[in-house]
Amino acid sequence: MNLNLLFENLTNPALLFFILGIVSVLLKSDLAIPDNTSKFIALYLLFSIGFKGGQELSHESFDQALFIKLLFGFALSLCIPFYTFFILKKKFNIYDAAAIAAAYGSVSAVTFVTAVTYIELKGLHVSGHMVAIMALMEFPAIIISIVLMSIFDKQKEKNLGMLVKHALTNGSVILILGSLIIGLLANPLQAEGIRPFTTDIFKGFLSIFLLNMGIISGGKLKYLFNNGISPFLFAIFIPLLNGSIVAYLSHFLMTDISDQFIFSILAASASYIAVPAAMKIAAPKSNPGLFIPMALAITFPINITIGMPLFYFIITNI
Repeated sequence: MNLNLLFENLTNPALLFFILGIVSVLLKSDLAIPDNTSKFIALYLLFSIGFKGGQELSHESFDQALFIKLLFGFALSLCIPFYTFFILKKKFNIYDAAAIAAAYGSVSAVTFVTAVTYIELKGLHVSGHMVAIMALMEFPAIIISIVLMSIFDKQKEKNLGMLVKHALTNGSVILILGSLIIGLLANPLQAEGIRPFTTDIFKGFLSIFLLNMGIISGGKLKYLFNNGISPFLFAIFIPLLNGSIVAYLSHFLMTDISDQFIFSILAASASYIAVPAAMKIAAPKSNPGLFIPMALAITFPINITIGMPLFYFIITNI
């Protein structure tokens, strides 16, 4: 892993704005992003991700190869939260275990965008359908985690149907899936008219969103230390393990290096857009001061600095 590669990742504007948010808290600055603005940007990112995914998917032919990739992505977003929940509940209460499992089973659009930039610097092109697959991988982990939480919650009535309904009708899930369907159905010429909104300003809004996430994480870092070393170990090693396994397995399912790489980073990423919104409703007893800093302050930088070069190395040396 050469130093130039590490420097390129560390100087990514998205990561730098996130770090700025943390630093502002440590310096006790009054820097803040209004709640309504933050919610609008989160909704915009979900809308843009879903719509672009649908548009890209509309250009793809639904052959066997694409079906295998869709199935593989869906399977990952079901398996990862399932096995991590049972690891986490040994150290955390079931509410925090479910929330963390949902975050790490779902995917990070920010990490995805960074990964696309990384692989393009290698001279490779990311298939358009990977955007759609990323969008589809947002919600299954949320549903699995909610169901597992309800099963092990002795104080709660086991109304799984209602809990699954809440997960499926969560605003963030509805928006990203609805936008995906609209992008899939939209006339390409008509869709081009909103391209400046869905594409051109995306990275600017993304930077502001990460600045706000840095401020939030910086203010809640104490919750990580209150839980000892366990959240740190999980947030570092589980994503790297997931990504490395997928980097190896994807070799047997697809031939495109860029697709293999994107699947690896999706498996290693942790959601901090859809999951916090969903857990606020489905698991109000969970502590966002735990899983948000784990995903943003630890896993995100680890994926950018170590994960991406590691997964690429595995894929290109199998």
